[in-house]
Amino acid sequence: MNTARTIAKNTSVLFVAQMVTYVMGFFITMYTARHLGAEGFGILSLALSITGILGVISDMGLGTLMVRDIAREKSQINKYLSNITLMKLPLALLMFLIIVIIVNLFGYTYTTKTVIYLITISTIINAFGGVLTSVFQANEKLEYISINFIINSVLMFTGTIIGITYNLDILYFALIYIISTGITFISTMSLFVWKFSLPKLEIDLSFWKPTIKEAWPFGITGLSGMLYTYLDSIMLSVMIGIEVVGWYSAAYRLILITLFIPNAVNMSIFPVMSRFYKSSKDSLNLMGERYFKYMTMIGIPLGAGTTILADKIILMVYGPGFEPSIIVLRILIWTIVLTFAGASSAQLLVSTNKQLLLTKISIICLLFNLVLNLILIPKFSYIGASVATVLTEIISVSFMIFTCYKLGYGIPYKQVINTLSKVLFATLIMSALIWYFRDLNLFLLIIMSTLLYFAVLYLVKGIDDADRVIIKQIINQK
Repeated sequence: MNTARTIAKNTSVLFVAQMVTYVMGFFITMYTARHLGAEGFGILSLALSITGILGVISDMGLGTLMVRDIAREKSQINKYLSNITLMKLPLALLMFLIIVIIVNLFGYTYTTKTVIYLITISTIINAFGGVLTSVFQANEKLEYISINFIINSVLMFTGTIIGITYNLDILYFALIYIISTGITFISTMSLFVWKFSLPKLEIDLSFWKPTIKEAWPFGITGLSGMLYTYLDSIMLSVMIGIEVVGWYSAAYRLILITLFIPNAVNMSIFPVMSRFYKSSKDSLNLMGERYFKYMTMIGIPLGAGTTILADKIILMVYGPGFEPSIIVLRILIWTIVLTFAGASSAQLLVSTNKQLLLTKISIICLLFNLVLNLILIPKFSYIGASVATVLTEIISVSFMIFTCYKLGYGIPYKQVINTLSKVLFATLIMSALIWYFRDLNLFLLIIMSTLLYFAVLYLVKGIDDADRVIIKQIINQK
């Protein structure tokens, strides 16, 4: 099976799985927010924010390193699996202790603390399941990862429906995360044994130090990214209040759903790009160029459409009581547009062993975001936090693209201008349709505008000969 078809197969499988996951996640978010209200949803969102940030400590980049190295040398599976599993034990304990200190330092209520502790346990379980998931990804067996995505989503959705049916409190909704991740971990372990057999124990303490040294830039990058993604929610909880976190997170959770697109592509192409770094710079450049183009084609119209329809989306999903989330959604959706545009550059840096540069960029952006939040949140509350997030993403993506150019992996300027001009023109036509017919049924309007956008993009030749070649390779197995 050629490379294009392999990537397409893995991306398609993950795309479907994450589509199911995020659709269920959409309903989970909607029902949970409506059931718990802004304050209860704020507590749950705060817990997910804190564990999302500090959960990076339980992995510290080891999972990403596993994928990259095993993709290049499959014989190292047992060695990495045995040692990294053991290395994660003290990291998980450290994460838990730090969370205990933080939640007590901030003086959260008993209920809030308990919810955070419960979500922390689920995060630790997920960290150990991630070791096995990394092996599947490195071997490009993403269908097994997809199965577990769906299992976890079904469990979360089922648990949410039960909680709403029996009018259960927020502690139950936190407990759902432990049950879901626990069962999913058992499923992951079973699939791993079935596919790869029982792993052989290969403990090598001399392997630990160089591995941590190599992995920590991935971990710091992940930590920095999580911090400037979720730090605003924590700062809002301390400086303004929990209810505001609920409004802010309601919009944020919706835009995070759209990340299933670059996430699916990233998991598929990371092992391939890591190999191309060793075997073919031209192929690596081509993949980066196509990735940028396709993400831009999706991201820009997504941002424009969401900005126009934000009021309809928020009121349909959450109902009365979440009106402040409308302006948050209109601002934050542009972080997704920027994330899409920068996804190819981030993957290029990781795949070419330049994770330390990515770490430096992440730290700069984290400090920038922290300063902005300190300035803007006291004056503008959730609107200030939203603006800080977008500005931070602009800095992050700009640095990554510039760094790739310096390393010789930049996309030709003419190609960028050509892509953007056609995408922006098609987006403008689509936006006019949305604005004129904005009183139509939301789902019908989304379908109409999507079809119009791709029709216009096709007419202006936004899909070129290289795209057609890739499509033919995907369709026709050689």
